[in-house]
Amino acid sequence: QLKVVESGGGLVQAGGSLRLSCLASGSTFNIGTMGWYRQAPGKQRELVADISSGGGSKYADSVKGRFTISRDNAKNTVYLQMDSLKPEDTAVYYCTAYSMIYQSYVWGQGTQVTVSS
Repeated sequence: QLKVVESGGGLVQAGGSLRLSCLASGSTFNIGTMGWYRQAPGKQRELVADISSGGGSKYADSVKGRFTISRDNAKNTVYLQMDSLKPEDTAVYYCTAYSMIYQSYVWGQGTQVTVSS
């Protein structure tokens, strides 16, 4: 069964950088869009960025110019490079991947990103 696992979260100071990684495993054939969502306590989960199988990307307005999403299809991995981090970026970041075979999304467990002021 397809699954994704995030890594790379941690504690950084405002203005710092982190790179998140998400590895897909299991039934990795025909994975479509992969992306990153985040959820802060008491708030709804929101899309941070996603990237299609062809490489087209989309970003939330709040992270444009600061975050970069990329993927390596051979490694079944998606990355999120986060620069110029702000305290408001603090959240649990979740990776998601769409399986075109099973026509469903899978979600990772999440990784905590904390940005101190």
